[in-house]
Amino acid sequence: MPETSNRKDDHIRIIETEDVETTGAGFADIELVHEALPESHRDEIETTTTLFGHELAAPIVIESMTGGHPNTTKLNRALAAAAQRTNVAMGVGSQRAGLELDDGDVLESYTVVRDAAPDAFLYGNVGAAQLLEYDVDDVETAVEMIDADAMAIHLNFLQEAVQPEGDIDARGCLAAIERVADELSVPVIVKETGNGISRETATRLADAGVDAVDVAGQGGTTWSGIEAHRAAAVDADRQERLGHLFRDWGIPTAVSTLEAAAVHDCVIASGGVRSGLDIATAIALGARAGGLAKPFLAPAGQGTDAVVELIETLVLELRTAMFVTGSASISELRGAEYAVLGRTKEYLEQRQH
Repeated sequence: MPETSNRKDDHIRIIETEDVETTGAGFADIELVHEALPESHRDEIETTTTLFGHELAAPIVIESMTGGHPNTTKLNRALAAAAQRTNVAMGVGSQRAGLELDDGDVLESYTVVRDAAPDAFLYGNVGAAQLLEYDVDDVETAVEMIDADAMAIHLNFLQEAVQPEGDIDARGCLAAIERVADELSVPVIVKETGNGISRETATRLADAGVDAVDVAGQGGTTWSGIEAHRAAAVDADRQERLGHLFRDWGIPTAVSTLEAAAVHDCVIASGGVRSGLDIATAIALGARAGGLAKPFLAPAGQGTDAVVELIETLVLELRTAMFVTGSASISELRGAEYAVLGRTKEYLEQRQH
């Protein structure tokens, strides 16, 4: 298989077999204020929300993970079928391989998601670095590939810097993002890949007309760490050391969510989100939805039912958090009281200077 496709297979294998998790997302520092007298029935609490006019049963996003290698088709099929069954949102991994390779099996690893989820909210995915090579018509091709409801443009420049074969020219990306946001037929989401988005960058993206920001902060899967493992496998010692050095780099997800939500009205919180309580906390901080990636990977390997079971667990945890904060709806949860403690408080205080 070509290099781009093999890289996708490498990533999944490393995530499944190596320690590529980091701590420090900051959710443990955010304590929602308990409501001892909620005056509601937990099972009647409304978890529905709207994303770009599409009503979701819960503010949950199966984050962009995979696609681009025939081995990933089964995973994407299970994830998409579960998104269809539970009415949550889902993104695919980078569609670069589908756009650049003339291979039906590779293409199927993407197109399978709309086949399995004809009604779900699905978004596509291209890299900001690739926008320097692609025109808007190329991005439209990615939209058409999965009949996408939105398109994510991912920012992964730390990952690229660690990759021996990475794209390390970030010049002109903001202008390219602005052009796509202005001309594309569907809404545009700009997402990080594990290192967070600052208030200043979120402001630049809002000014560029981006429809949503997915902060993907520090505190979950470390792509720098993943690339360190790939570099070790080919004896690229310098790149391996670089990956380990920057393993914990980034803006904690809780901080990034607060900062981005202060300047953009549609923020998705991801990066170390591991429970429905984390999703509830992110929404109280200003997010519209919470996204998870790695926690869905093992269930996807088991099949659709296992993915559905995880989503149902997340919804129960979310609904319980809403119950004990006195939040009868997602809009009420966005106004829930909370306290900020520990490292996250210190980080925010330093950022205010």
